[in-house]
Amino acid sequence: MAEETAAGRSWFNRRGWRDLIIGVPYVWLLTFFLLPFVIVFAMSLARRAELSPPIAFLDEWPWIRGDNFARLFSDTLYIRAYLTSIWNAGVATFFCLLIGYPMALGITRVSKSWRNILLMLVILPFWTSFLLRVYAWMGLLGNNSWFNRGLTATINAVIPSEWALKSIPMMNSNFAVVLVMVYSYLPFMILPLYANLEKLDMTLNEAALDLGSRPWQVFKDVTLPLSIPGIIAGGLLVFIPASGELIIPSLVGNASDPMIGRVISDQFSSARDWPMASAVAVALLLLLLLVLPMMVYTYFEGRAQAQGEARP
Repeated sequence: MAEETAAGRSWFNRRGWRDLIIGVPYVWLLTFFLLPFVIVFAMSLARRAELSPPIAFLDEWPWIRGDNFARLFSDTLYIRAYLTSIWNAGVATFFCLLIGYPMALGITRVSKSWRNILLMLVILPFWTSFLLRVYAWMGLLGNNSWFNRGLTATINAVIPSEWALKSIPMMNSNFAVVLVMVYSYLPFMILPLYANLEKLDMTLNEAALDLGSRPWQVFKDVTLPLSIPGIIAGGLLVFIPASGELIIPSLVGNASDPMIGRVISDQFSSARDWPMASAVAVALLLLLLLVLPMMVYTYFEGRAQAQGEARP
């Protein structure tokens, strides 16, 4: 066994094979991320053309224009769409954390046989079509659904009769968008949290209890600080795709208050303005990949330095 391990290590350490194996992910990212991004960025600097995509923007010089990015700050449609997207994604991320953290913590506290069953239940929704699940929520949130009628009857039972409701308007609202996003992205919060909490040393909790800490103090002083990397990972996995979500806002959201994903789709399809749609997409990508993660990193890095300076 040792000879086979040494042979395998020697094979991997050969420069040609090692560079090939390591280089495959970089080639994949270059081909399917960086190159498309460069194309979209170049298109965002072009002028609007009747052709879609506007392949004729090189016919005139100078073809580089900043008009599309200037419109992002002057047109209230895009500003409102960005703010709505960030707000809905932030609220959905908060509720995913509020629901997912106890679930992930509970999974780590059960026996290993039950862990596999509970983890399977967490990923079970992925076995069905995402679009099909959103359509199911459309049926649940409708005014004539059994869910809406039951909730309306429950509310009418506890409020005065003169305030009785016929139905609760849940469809075509930000409430419906956030609710369906929480349902759809909850596993993306639970799984990173579980992976982080499962690795924690339980002897630290036992030591804190032996020293007189109460269970809630152990959670606040030991478990929660050690699980911050999992919280950040789960938060980014939920917030980033939720910010650019298209299907959920299109099916259950309000058309008069769209999220940025729907605005991009409308610019590509209905308005046929590919350069403007590309500018909106580039701005969203830069916002999500550069600004927000750096803000989160700077915040927690500042907290860590402050705690280090506070220690004697």
